[in-house]
Amino acid sequence: MKKIIVVSNPAQWNLGIKDVEVISSKEYLTNRSLASLKNVRVFNLSTRYTYQSRGYYVSLLAEARGHKPIPDVKNILDLRAPALMRIVSEDLDELIQKSLHRIKSNEFDLSIYFGQNVAKQHLKISQELHRLFQAPFLHARFYFNKKWTLQGIRAISMNEIPEEHLPFVKEVAREYFSKKRYDRARDVETDYDLAILINKEEKAPPSNKRALVKFIQAAEELGFSVEVISPDDFGRIPEFDALFIRENTNVNHHTYRFARRAQSEGLAVIDAPDAILRCSNKVYLTELLENNNIPGPKTMIVHNENKNSVAGNLGLPCVLKLPDSSFSLEVKKANTPQELNQLLDEILEESDLVIAQEYTYTDFDWRIGVLDGKILYACKYFMAKGHWQILNWASQKERDKVGDFECVPLNKVPAAISEVSLKATALIGNGLFGVDVKEMNGKPLVIEVNENPNIDFGVEDAILKDKLYLKIMRALRDRIEEKLEA
Repeated sequence: MKKIIVVSNPAQWNLGIKDVEVISSKEYLTNRSLASLKNVRVFNLSTRYTYQSRGYYVSLLAEARGHKPIPDVKNILDLRAPALMRIVSEDLDELIQKSLHRIKSNEFDLSIYFGQNVAKQHLKISQELHRLFQAPFLHARFYFNKKWTLQGIRAISMNEIPEEHLPFVKEVAREYFSKKRYDRARDVETDYDLAILINKEEKAPPSNKRALVKFIQAAEELGFSVEVISPDDFGRIPEFDALFIRENTNVNHHTYRFARRAQSEGLAVIDAPDAILRCSNKVYLTELLENNNIPGPKTMIVHNENKNSVAGNLGLPCVLKLPDSSFSLEVKKANTPQELNQLLDEILEESDLVIAQEYTYTDFDWRIGVLDGKILYACKYFMAKGHWQILNWASQKERDKVGDFECVPLNKVPAAISEVSLKATALIGNGLFGVDVKEMNGKPLVIEVNENPNIDFGVEDAILKDKLYLKIMRALRDRIEEKLEA
């Protein structure tokens, strides 16, 4: 994607960055040849962003031309909203107090350059304010009365930056615009920017390290410039054309906020926020599958008023799940009435509802991978040694924590398993899904649908190899191009 920096005086911005064009705001507004460009990201560093100023019109016309401006008009208008200052001050209160606790005066001015400050202790608050308001240069004013509060924030021009800060500003600008995403130099020009969200602290990530390398290689082959981002990079979402989430997702979680922000900014997204919303809550998913006659284990939605009828309806043992549990972390088996009552009491303290299912043991679960309405792969996931689940978190031996697997050719998958998987995912929409299915007496039972399925090197790719990663990355590229053609 072409990058243009729009400034009042281009002579001040000789950053020496390849493939980044620096032009004046006057040229951007008046040169008609720029209006016809496609796949352009505009970094608006104009002197002023006030309503109907030249900076305001740069962002406004960039949006009208189908370019992607930073900041966009919404961000510019947000800077003029006093009510928003109060909300931001409340939301960031803990971070503000931590950042400014050493300041001795009653007022403090914070200069923010591309989300950074010359003082390292103010880095986090600088990043958060940049995330919210997006303008390249910001000036935030704080006032202390019993505690620190944000009084106002505004975009500033290059002319307002203290001379002693200019070397630092040029350094972070070069870093911001060059985005050194690779360990090796790239000789090919890329079409689109892709962010892959991962969390290095995650206990059971949906893709192992070698799979992530394969995703990056596949994306680059299809013309993407790829950057692996972390949960701290929320404010950078508008810089990209697509977001691929390779972190376990949940609605009450930063992954949903990433997906929602990316969708609102017009990015192609896997996993889309609608899919996260529909799949991650088992109460919703249970109702959806039952109402559409998708076969599954006998299930109850349990609350304090009906908890005493669980054993009578489902028998023992039975399985209990928190509505937003994932990867068996909050899935329990109750073997006796006493154990059932204890577990229900514990879970209902945390959630008003709990899912209870009849216990259906099989040696393995089918995991059917579905991409945009077509089956992508099929695996058998065998239960962990001596355990009733695929993952045994309590095992002291690392080799016994995870069961074995077998990747199965699609023509060897029972037709009923394939059909029920496609029917279940069609209720969610297009996207990348993993459907967990048990086969009982020759009949399929859908256990759940995951919108963020495991794709591990050596497991799900055992048959398709590199083609698996190319198919998923091509689906993202197709989404971008559909938006551009719309």
